[in-house]
Amino acid sequence: MVKDNQPGLFDALDALPWSSVPVQQVMKDRGHGRDEVRTIQVLAAPAGIFPHAAQAFLIERHVADLRGNPRSDIAALGITSMAARRGTPAVIAVHVRRHWGIENKLHYVRDVTYGEDASRVRTKNAPQNMASMRNLIIGALRADGWTNIAAGLRWTGWNYLNPLSLLKLAK
Repeated sequence: MVKDNQPGLFDALDALPWSSVPVQQVMKDRGHGRDEVRTIQVLAAPAGIFPHAAQAFLIERHVADLRGNPRSDIAALGITSMAARRGTPAVIAVHVRRHWGIENKLHYVRDVTYGEDASRVRTKNAPQNMASMRNLIIGALRADGWTNIAAGLRWTGWNYLNPLSLLKLAK
């Protein structure tokens, strides 16, 4: 997925002739009080747009409540190094869907619960080390059955033995 932090690439992808590219895959889901329709359009990536980019894609997501009232419409642009024979529209759609799952389960927690974007740790290897520690803690809490990471973090702070027991270093 290409986000706003890559404005040149985003603008180049946005300028591609998407209106002339047919929708190649439609995915429909119904659940969590909503109907969701996702479409994907894929075309060969223009030469030089990004190193090793083979294909560009546009995914549009239309969400409505169960009565058909629109709730949101989101478009996402992306590139992949998968060649067309391997990276069919259906395969790309599955990969993007999994990526969004990771975004929701890991990156959202790191951004919101830990406030990672506001971190003042910025020198040498410290940012990478802190991200690794956060990932370790999130993974350990999830493995222990915690679905609410903020609640799990509060639990680890109540008693110094709690985080040690989480890591199987104490009983």
